[in-house]
Amino acid sequence: MLTRDGCEERRRRLWRHVPESYSWVLIGDPRHVQYFCNFRVNPISFSAEQRPLLLLTRDGQSALMADNFTTRTTKETVFADHEIVVPWYTHRKSVTNRDHALVVALNDIRALWDGEPGLTDTDSSSTTSRDRPRCGLVESEGVSQLVAAAVADYSEPVFEDHAARARTLGDVIRYLRRTKLPDEADILRRCMRACEAGHAAAFDCVRAGVSEFEVYLHVQRAAEAAAGVPCVVYGDFRANNPAEPKAGGLPTDYQMQPGDLFILDYSVVIHGYRSDFTNTLAVGDPSDDQVRLFEACHDALQASEAVLGNGVSCRKVYDTASEVLEDRGFGKLAHHAGHGLGLEHPEPPTLVPESTDRLMTGDVVTLEPGSYQSGIGGVRLEHNYLISDAGAERLSQHDLRLTAGG
Repeated sequence: MLTRDGCEERRRRLWRHVPESYSWVLIGDPRHVQYFCNFRVNPISFSAEQRPLLLLTRDGQSALMADNFTTRTTKETVFADHEIVVPWYTHRKSVTNRDHALVVALNDIRALWDGEPGLTDTDSSSTTSRDRPRCGLVESEGVSQLVAAAVADYSEPVFEDHAARARTLGDVIRYLRRTKLPDEADILRRCMRACEAGHAAAFDCVRAGVSEFEVYLHVQRAAEAAAGVPCVVYGDFRANNPAEPKAGGLPTDYQMQPGDLFILDYSVVIHGYRSDFTNTLAVGDPSDDQVRLFEACHDALQASEAVLGNGVSCRKVYDTASEVLEDRGFGKLAHHAGHGLGLEHPEPPTLVPESTDRLMTGDVVTLEPGSYQSGIGGVRLEHNYLISDAGAERLSQHDLRLTAGG
């Protein structure tokens, strides 16, 4: 999945953004642990939602910490110098509070974080840890209060950047995540291929008398088979109609009727990274107005795609898509024109009318113009793109068609 070279480069980039006064960082958000060392707890495993810890030192050392049941969930190679695995459940003794295992692990590697080598207490007559200098930065958003308390005498939860603004370690990592390295882009392309398979399968099952839930099962099976691994498939699997043109969320047992439009907008998550793209399919023969609405959204997508590139304002991308819809008589784009994509949904940047964001090389973004018209129905279309200095590479290659025949 993620590579050693990629993880090491992400660590180097991190240290370039952390003030030199900090000699170590403690990371607790599971996405960020994965980001820097390739360890991920699969969300459909026994240990789903359990939190590991990752300690990184400025001199290049790394230590992954977790209990024994959490570490057994991953089959991927972990890129860490030290793996501290604390026995929690041994099939012999009663279990204790699982969160305490991380504190035990921290104490096992105390030498890496309890002060710079050679530093002494400010008062030679005192031996309390509170007299030692603080030298670490904790991802306050990602660790428990129990973990934060364990290193509180040697760490800080925030720091001041060059503009004297208070920032957290999580702020820095989320900014760095915008620039996707090649190993991340490879996983995202794998997500795209799986998502495309589900979209292709939908043409075979979106028809009158079929329920939204049946479509979901058909799409999920095709996507997961193409992924080749157990993964997560989530999104909007809902039909709309001229009377109720806007619907979203999980599929229901509603059986589609002629004249409906089915918005298929979903993601495939592989190793934490995700695709997110959309097609709208007609149930039966679409009306002339539905075709016209589909074409307007398609042209809005193409127009906004043409302006993508490094340094382009996100507001400009939104305005470009919205203007096409307005020119066709369907009003302004009522939601975002797209958003960032990666380990979260959505991520920065946001393509909205008041955005202050600009696209940057390495961003992966969606474009998803949509319009929902009373008396016609709702249409949304979406592709995913990798931003480069030369413009943008379209990552998703699914067919944007109202019907199986075209």
